[in-house]
Amino acid sequence: PVLVGTISIEKSESLSKVLTSKKIKHQVLNARFHEEEAKIIAQAGVPGAVTIATNMAGRGTDIQLGGNLDMRIADEVKPDSSTADKDITAITAEVEKLKAEALAAGGLYVVCTERHESRRIDNQLRGRTGRQGDPGASKFFLSLQDDLMRIFGSEKLDGMLQKLGLEEGEAIIHPWINKAVEKAQTKVEARNFEIRKQLLKYDDVMNDQRSVIFDQRKEIMRATDVQETVSDMRYEAVSTIVANAIPQGSYHDQWDADQMAADAQRVLGLNVPAADWFKEDGIAEPEIEERLAEEADKYMAEKAVRLGPDVMRMAEKSLLLQVLDQQWKEHLLRLDQLRQGISLRAYAQKDPLNEYKREAFGMFEQLLSGLRETTTMVLAHVELRQPDEESAAQAGSTQTETTGNASSAQAAMPSGKVARNAPCPCGSGKKYKHCHGKI
Repeated sequence: PVLVGTISIEKSESLSKVLTSKKIKHQVLNARFHEEEAKIIAQAGVPGAVTIATNMAGRGTDIQLGGNLDMRIADEVKPDSSTADKDITAITAEVEKLKAEALAAGGLYVVCTERHESRRIDNQLRGRTGRQGDPGASKFFLSLQDDLMRIFGSEKLDGMLQKLGLEEGEAIIHPWINKAVEKAQTKVEARNFEIRKQLLKYDDVMNDQRSVIFDQRKEIMRATDVQETVSDMRYEAVSTIVANAIPQGSYHDQWDADQMAADAQRVLGLNVPAADWFKEDGIAEPEIEERLAEEADKYMAEKAVRLGPDVMRMAEKSLLLQVLDQQWKEHLLRLDQLRQGISLRAYAQKDPLNEYKREAFGMFEQLLSGLRETTTMVLAHVELRQPDEESAAQAGSTQTETTGNASSAQAAMPSGKVARNAPCPCGSGKKYKHCHGKI
């Protein structure tokens, strides 16, 4: 049995075409046929079997000489058959015979078309032989035009060998070649190590932010009441609205009443007479901020009374978590986009990692600010509508009369609880989640 190792799917398929033209029966094991992987590996140890594999395919599974007995029994024997025992005995004897032939031939032979960038992968391919104490052998073929030697190998090696009189296609077996390959692989491994080390430094920035967000999220989930957290966010949003309308150090005639009124309506759901406030004699930024915060507290208190304290507390916690999750997902996307282009800062003589840390910190501040503003805005504008039992019952009977379909009426009103995707009991024709079930 022969296992042919290649470094890529393209190389494995190219080699497969050559063997097919030579009428050599073989199997191709790569990521494109991963659903057949178990069956191909099960028969890769049969005498005469030729299996072409990429370095990733079939790892973690032993290639058993003679074939995999359990796999063959599972595929060929029907458990309810009257001859099942005889079939198992026959297959076992056949596998033992094939194993003896493979052992006599020297076990599994691994042939590799070229050396990999990492010595670890080469050793993994060598390790496919000699499993379970069985014999085996391996051989690696190498060309000076392979990527490993062309990019990382010694440039003088090719010219030196030509001066020695070696002809094109002649096999080269020399300690110099082995040393050149080892040096090339060492260079690649050192380069890959540096790349991974740099990636970890970038990941540490994201992990620090992730721990802050996740800790905050756990606190919210454990809390039975997040009213205090929501109130603090609202006060922060009020401060931001006032700061945008009244820049620090600005004169009274530079205050922007229109912007403050628009922001108060957008974020807090309030119609405030900002222009009248700004015209008052002796008024300053702290008084305006305090007045706006009082108006916001009053508005939210009235909404809590209208909806009910329990419903309001539930809405606050649910919407806060939803906004947090959405803001965090968008933040991760922005960090990923920043990461892809940050290496270009090196052309401006700047350290990309420091630039990434600085901008990521600024983006995190924007995330927290956006979280406060969005949560305040959603809670200020949210309305929960719940039909009372009498109107829901009337809507249910109307639905039954209109459709004449008892099953749809039952789906719409199961014991007073409406399925989210069921038609709304009000008879609007919309789904419940888009009508009276909408938050």
